[in-house]
Amino acid sequence: MTAEWTTERLLESDRRHVIRSWSVQGIRAKVAVAGGEGSWFWDTEGNRYLDFQSQLVNLNLGHQHPRMIQAISRQAEQLSYIGPSFAERSRTELAEMIADVAPGDLSMSFFTTGGAEANESAIRLARHMTGRQKIVARYRSYHGATAGALSATGDPRHNAGEPGVPGVVRMFDPYTYRTPSGQPPESCPVCLGAPHFEEILGYEDPSTVAAVILEPITGTNGILVPPDGYLRSIRETCDKYGIMLIADEVMSGYGRTGEWFAVDHWDVVPDILTSAKGLNSGYVPLGAMTVGDRARDWLNRNKLWAGQTYAGHPLACASAVESLKIIEEERILDNVREQGARLDAGLRLLAERYPMIGDVRGRGLFYGVEFVRDRETREPLVPFNGPAGPMSRMVEDAWQRGLYLSSNNNILRLTPPLVVQPEEIDIALGVLDEVIGLAQARFDDGKDQS
Repeated sequence: MTAEWTTERLLESDRRHVIRSWSVQGIRAKVAVAGGEGSWFWDTEGNRYLDFQSQLVNLNLGHQHPRMIQAISRQAEQLSYIGPSFAERSRTELAEMIADVAPGDLSMSFFTTGGAEANESAIRLARHMTGRQKIVARYRSYHGATAGALSATGDPRHNAGEPGVPGVVRMFDPYTYRTPSGQPPESCPVCLGAPHFEEILGYEDPSTVAAVILEPITGTNGILVPPDGYLRSIRETCDKYGIMLIADEVMSGYGRTGEWFAVDHWDVVPDILTSAKGLNSGYVPLGAMTVGDRARDWLNRNKLWAGQTYAGHPLACASAVESLKIIEEERILDNVREQGARLDAGLRLLAERYPMIGDVRGRGLFYGVEFVRDRETREPLVPFNGPAGPMSRMVEDAWQRGLYLSSNNNILRLTPPLVVQPEEIDIALGVLDEVIGLAQARFDDGKDQS
């Protein structure tokens, strides 16, 4: 007889047999999770946690949304799997629905099992279409952990994948709080978009560049919101040289920023848009590469050299169809805007109270709080890609108070489910007030300087 799954057995078996992402192995998980509902999840001991990072910024509709569970169940009863070469309703219906909400002429989708594979497919398609090989990507980017996507990634994790796929060229990010040029954002060549991009192209020869891939709002690496005009400038430069623009909306898409897609804030239409995460809130693995007329016309004459056994999996597509219906019928975008404004106001009050908060930035429910040693010099609280002691302690302090957060370098990321309620925003702000207050006191006393 199988031994009872006690909390102790679960945690120990997990430690011994499960390999966890981006981690040294052999370390026990914090808790054994037993369930979740809405913006909350709980462990086997009954402790509840407010999920303020939507797990991996993918559980946009929260834990166990009943309509999502029902949609997956209905599809499983009807048809659990069919190969990607067949027409099947959930797959076709989803592609049609994406065409309805996607910007501009984006109207045809290739389905994958996640964002990395969608980005891989987009890069490969751009290279095939243009006959060029180089891809321009940004330093503070994350595009996935597969070989090609990791090569395009600027996040320091790409170093573990070297030597990577060749042909990737880097450019700087429109980081308005600490501009790469040291000039104000309105005169910084990087933040303006075209001046810096054109300089890179001058070194690389634009006739060799197939595409530029970027997150319209940088996610993991800082929640960097570009200044108005930046994306338009990049779009116009791509058009000038016949370069394709790939918008990686894996994290920012499907309502996270208060619009269907982050590019909608600036009325910019990419040639290819990639998505995953919020497409179906991660209930079943799913990603998408959605293309406009330029790629559509090419694909109608040429073979797509990409494919997956589980491309357009019916269970995943059925959950995404229901997700898009929920976003519209339950007025999720309105909630994101309302609760995002509440979160923004609360964070700015905290910034007035605690000098270690250097910047508050974001859109919708996609926020970052940047911590500094000195507001005048803007020296980061912890070094880039270095020891993160004070930040880790803030995250742990929040966890001990029932708030699940994440940090990256000197930035706290605040990305609750899009169904979060006003009282839950207030709970999180209250915990943050306490946690940041403790961190500020430790820093002021010289007890937490590294």
